[in-house]
Amino acid sequence: MNRYKPQAMVFWLLLLMTSEARCLFLTGTAQASTDTGEELRIEVIKKGAGKQVVISQGAKEWFMLVDVTPENAVILRQEKDHDRYIVDESETHDRPMTADEVDAAITDYVNSVKTRIQKK
Repeated sequence: MNRYKPQAMVFWLLLLMTSEARCLFLTGTAQASTDTGEELRIEVIKKGAGKQVVISQGAKEWFMLVDVTPENAVILRQEKDHDRYIVDESETHDRPMTADEVDAAITDYVNSVKTRIQKK
């Protein structure tokens, strides 16, 4: 087992926790059909070989980070309502993800959030 994997995971989790003051680059917006009528903001930022997406609507926020290293890929997902985390999960893959796989993961996540919002 690679002796740096636990340390890398701790590093990325700490990075995620301190990412509240993220640099925001708006790459797209969408209008969601909800009772509040608030605009759905979608921000995708390239992070090295990976990407992160922040989706927000009012006090709700969805976050996904795909971090790709030469050895593996780590995917972090969070859903937050006001200051309460509803979802906080991660998964580690034993191989790096390709650029197409990263794009597909981000696209699937954005589409799943949009679908869940529209169902409410």
